[in-house]
Amino acid sequence: MKNVNIEKLYFSCGVVLFILSIWLVISFVSFITNGSIDVSLIEYPNDGELLNEKRIFANFCGSIGANMAYFFMKRCFGIAAFIIPLFLFIASLKLMRAYKTSMLKWFLCSALIIICFSIASARFLAGFVPNSHFNPGGDHGLFMGMLIENVIGLPGLLAVLAAILVCVLAFVSTQTIDFIRKILNPAKIFDKIPFTVTPGPTTKEDSYEEMATKEEYAAGDVVEEKEQLKEESNTIDLPIDDLPVSEETSQEHVQEEDEKVPIAVEPKTTINEEDHQDVVVLEMEVTKAEEEAKGKSLVKVGEKNLAPYDPKRDLENYRYPTLDLLKKYDDAGTPRIDMDEQTANKNRIVEVLRNFGVEISSIKATVGPTITLYEITPAQGVRISKIRNLEDDIALSLSALGIRIIAPIPGKGTIGIEVPNAKPSIVSMESILNSKKFQETTMDLPCAVGKTITNEVFLFDLAKIPHLLVAGATGQGKSVGLNAIITSLLYKKHPAELKIVLIDPKKVEFSIYSPIANHFLAMVPEDNEEEPEPIITDVTKVVRTLNSLCKEMDTRYDLLKAAGSRKIKEYNKKFIARQLNPENGHKYMPYIVVIIDEFGDLIMTAGKEIELPIARIAQLARAVGIHMIIATQRPTTTIITGNIKANFPGRVAFKVSAMIDSKTILDRPGANQLIGRGDMLFLNGNEPVRVQCAFVDTPEVEKINTFISNQQSYLSPFELPEPDTDAADVDSSAEVDMQHIDSMFKDAARAVVASQSGSTSLIQRKFSIGYNRAGRIMDQLEKAGIVGSASGSRPREVMIQDLNSLESILSAYKD
Repeated sequence: MKNVNIEKLYFSCGVVLFILSIWLVISFVSFITNGSIDVSLIEYPNDGELLNEKRIFANFCGSIGANMAYFFMKRCFGIAAFIIPLFLFIASLKLMRAYKTSMLKWFLCSALIIICFSIASARFLAGFVPNSHFNPGGDHGLFMGMLIENVIGLPGLLAVLAAILVCVLAFVSTQTIDFIRKILNPAKIFDKIPFTVTPGPTTKEDSYEEMATKEEYAAGDVVEEKEQLKEESNTIDLPIDDLPVSEETSQEHVQEEDEKVPIAVEPKTTINEEDHQDVVVLEMEVTKAEEEAKGKSLVKVGEKNLAPYDPKRDLENYRYPTLDLLKKYDDAGTPRIDMDEQTANKNRIVEVLRNFGVEISSIKATVGPTITLYEITPAQGVRISKIRNLEDDIALSLSALGIRIIAPIPGKGTIGIEVPNAKPSIVSMESILNSKKFQETTMDLPCAVGKTITNEVFLFDLAKIPHLLVAGATGQGKSVGLNAIITSLLYKKHPAELKIVLIDPKKVEFSIYSPIANHFLAMVPEDNEEEPEPIITDVTKVVRTLNSLCKEMDTRYDLLKAAGSRKIKEYNKKFIARQLNPENGHKYMPYIVVIIDEFGDLIMTAGKEIELPIARIAQLARAVGIHMIIATQRPTTTIITGNIKANFPGRVAFKVSAMIDSKTILDRPGANQLIGRGDMLFLNGNEPVRVQCAFVDTPEVEKINTFISNQQSYLSPFELPEPDTDAADVDSSAEVDMQHIDSMFKDAARAVVASQSGSTSLIQRKFSIGYNRAGRIMDQLEKAGIVGSASGSRPREVMIQDLNSLESILSAYKD
């Protein structure tokens, strides 16, 4: 029954391909005669023309036929495209079992012939049809022919075409090889080297060869079939599907070919019954093996097998935010093409370049939401540096702000000039999240931030970046960009899969996310606070939280080591399959995204206490699902240090005021040429991508948070572990050995009091000693009450004001 259904499916597919091949031939023929009318309609379409509502297409097969013929004949292969319906026709006969042939041979030969004939037609037949609406070889043949001829000349092109033709003929039949040998060796000088096919011993193939009818040999390849039957002497290969005979297929073949090939059935039936018994035994053994493997993947509690763990079960009724919470703008993100503006800009660009002696051969405009990219192809002999140096002159002629030249555009042989649109369009968050690209993405942490110049939705996976640095001047879109990232994560992730740590020194940027604290936020619990604040605003709590994340990271690595996993995705997969026992400390790990706003203020306040744990998390936390996003409006080298840049490969640069700031963020200029209002450059590789950030307003974020907060939640925010660093800092002074003071202790004390600056680096420079020894001396000075406690990267406070008071203190310590 199963074989009968497969046979029906093959036959149905063959009928479909048969009809399709005839339909394509009709559309191709119609395109040759009436294609000049359809080409203009296809290249310059209007609304409703694709449906052919006014019957304006001249092709016999309608608008779809016109488009198919335009693509295959004009854009691709020209007249050689007729080989495509021929191949489909042969494939349909093969599926309907009306013709026996090797489809692999037909496919390879058809592909080579299409390429060869397309190139030859474009090169040698174009002169016979000068006014045709398409090149006889198509755009593919024209391009490949010019490319090959430019590289190896016309003789080389003819040699390539001849080589392809010979290869096709040799692949089709071995007689071609003999014919070429005779041409190369007419006197048969090398006859001493035999080249024959030795037939195998006489078996059942001989009887089959004698009994086969002439129709069978005409349908198949007679020469190849004979050689194949002689070479494969130890098996019986029926030409229907070239497979060894089994119990099921042998009976079908006998039923189909009983009138042509009288094959004995009884001996084969006996053999196949024994084989069938062996096959059944093997299938039973495989089934048992699968059941055993499946049982090992479950955790037993007593005598009960548990179903796979569902991390979303605690909030199984949770509903993801809906798109109606976001504001929908008219024509949001759709470029407004003003032909007058584009033509004027084109003329000014060409005029400026010509005034400076730069000729171009072509110019193309790509209109985006806020930027238009003009791609120019310079004439031969024009240096790229000459065009790059005209950036200010082009900006002056266009009276535009933010002209940016890309010379050359990566992957293209053109130079790009980005010009702001006079009337930019808004890229709404609703248009981004409503896109098919975002809704069907399989990224672990998808972040949808806006649209590119070509009006494509721009997505990146934070889990693969894995850390992001956001910088830009005040009011250029950083906060909106962070809200866009958070919003896209909230729309895609379940509270059980994602936790967010929000650090906001300004205390106002992230306060709108407080309602979803029990759903998505994570924090370190405070014993002395009745109502802990989920948004971290105090600098001391920031240090504590970062140290807590370091401890969480170490704990997760220990769990990964115990589970034998390399990353969080593998670990969670094992935990969901219940291959890890919670009694051994294993747990489901959600992703943790740490977002820090105004990073520069934290560095100025806490210094190394902030930078060191951030660098440690950025270096190690990727594998355990902890990712960081830091934002600053002061992109200076004192804020974005080399340690930070080395561990944050992902960069987002909004408009900055100076080129040095752009080089600090992106290691190249460009951010200083942006136009602001969400215009940004995203860098995660070799070349930055210009993106218009999606606009999500504060009321929209509030609606999303209200929608989430009205649902069932966890009892409290996700608790991070209590850090171990606080106790060590409190007791550090008690661990200082004052019984064996350093020999330079008194000299260091006098130097510190004299300069009124208590720093370890001062002691290092003054006495030319190492950092560890200078640090021990500083700890002893603190224990003696000469300097105060450490306060980040700033020098310690000197508690003694004069040397006389110091000597009285030092007298208590022996040299």
